[in-house]
Amino acid sequence: MDSIKVLKGFSGRSIKPLNGVNGGPVSNNFRNDARQLFAEAHIPYCRLHDTEGTLGRGKFVDVRNIFPIWELDENDPVSYDFTFTDEYLRCIDDCGAKAFYRLGETIDHGYFKAHVRPPEDAAKWARICANIVRHYNEGWANGFHYGIKYWEIWNEPENPPMWTGTKEQFFELYRETAKLLRSEFPDIKIGGYASCGVYAAFNENADDFYRSFIEWFDDFLAFVKAPETACPLDFFSWHIYSHDPYEVMAHARYCREKLDAAGLENVEAILDEWNWAGRDMFEKMRDMTGASFAADVMCRMQQTDDVDVACYYDAQPDQAYGGLFLRHTLTPSRAYYAIKAFGALRELENEAVTVADTELAFAAAANGESAALLIVNREKEPRPVSISFPEARCVKLYLLDGLHDLSLIAEAPCDTVTAAADKNTVLLAVARY
Repeated sequence: MDSIKVLKGFSGRSIKPLNGVNGGPVSNNFRNDARQLFAEAHIPYCRLHDTEGTLGRGKFVDVRNIFPIWELDENDPVSYDFTFTDEYLRCIDDCGAKAFYRLGETIDHGYFKAHVRPPEDAAKWARICANIVRHYNEGWANGFHYGIKYWEIWNEPENPPMWTGTKEQFFELYRETAKLLRSEFPDIKIGGYASCGVYAAFNENADDFYRSFIEWFDDFLAFVKAPETACPLDFFSWHIYSHDPYEVMAHARYCREKLDAAGLENVEAILDEWNWAGRDMFEKMRDMTGASFAADVMCRMQQTDDVDVACYYDAQPDQAYGGLFLRHTLTPSRAYYAIKAFGALRELENEAVTVADTELAFAAAANGESAALLIVNREKEPRPVSISFPEARCVKLYLLDGLHDLSLIAEAPCDTVTAAADKNTVLLAVARY
C-alpha cells in the first residue's frame, strides 16, 4: 500500500503560485463574470496575453490598443485609452488575483501582420510601456496603485505571427524597454520573452523552426549578459504544451540549468503558458485527462525549484484553449477543479513536511491549524493510499473524477485514513488539528 504522512511542521518553502492562469475572470466584453469562481480557486496571477481574443478586440491590454495613434505625444495622458483595460484589471483585483502584465501585442494571424511589426521607434515604444506601468502602479493619468510586480516584454518573438522583425531587432527592443523600466521603477520585475519552448532540446529530429527556439534562448542569455548589451532580466518565461508531466519537468530543468549556467541563478523561471496537448486536445483538456495532467504538473513543479510561477493557458471560456470552462459557458470543467484543488494548498501558504512511499504525484501544505494533501493518480492502476496527519482531530476527503467535482466523499474523526486512488483521479485530503 502506498503511504503519505503529512507532518505538522513546515518545510521552509512556500506553496508557489503555480495555479495562475492566462486571462482574467471576465470575458466576452464583460458579459461573462467568473470572479467568484476565480476567488474560490485562489488564483494568484492572471497573465494578460491574448486578452479577449483576436487583437484584444481593439480595446484591451495590447500596447497598440492603449496607445492607438502612434503619431501622438506619448507623454500626454490624452493620447492613451485605458478604459477597457482599467475595468479588466479592476475585476482581477476584485477576485484577489494579481495581473501578470504582458507588454506587447496579441498574436496576429492576419495577412499583413500589422500589429506585430517592430515599432518604428524603440525608445518611444519603451516610453509608452513606462507610462502603462506608471498608470497602473503610480496613479498616472487617473490611474491606480495595484503594485503589479511582473512586467513581461513581448510574447513568443520566435513565432512569425508574433514578431515579423529579426532576432536582433527584438533584442534591442527588449534592451531599450527593460533599461528604461528599471531606471524608473526599481521595484518591479522585468523579463520575457515568453519563449515558444525548448522542444528541440529533446527531439533530435526537430526541424529548423523548432531548433531556432533554442538559438533564440542561447543568444538572448548571451545578449543580456554581455557588457556592451547588458540589461535587466528578473525572470525568463517559456511555454510548453504536452501530454506528459515528465516532459514538462524535463523542459523546466533544462531552462533552469541554462539560466544557472549563464550566471543567472537569481533569475526566476516562469512557465506562463502550458496545457495538455494531443489528439482531441480541446475536448480532453477539459475532462479528467486534462484535469489530472494539470494537477500532476502543479504537484511536480511544487516539488522542485525549477519553476517559480506558472500560468495555465487559458481561462477564457470563449477561446478554444479556455480549458477551465465548458466552451462558451461559465460551467467549470474538470480542469477548473484541478486548479481549485491546488488553490486549497495555496490558501495554507506553507509547504508541509512529508514522509512518503509512493510514485504518485503529490504536494502538501499546512498553516499550523490545518493541513492539506493533494494526490494525483494519472495513469496508474487503482491503488489504496494510507494518508496520515499525526495529531489531527479529523480528516476530510474530496474527490475529483468523472463524476465528482472535488466533492466531499468522506469525513473521519481520526488522523489516518485509507483512500482509494483510482485511475485518473485527484484526491484532496484536508486535516484539522
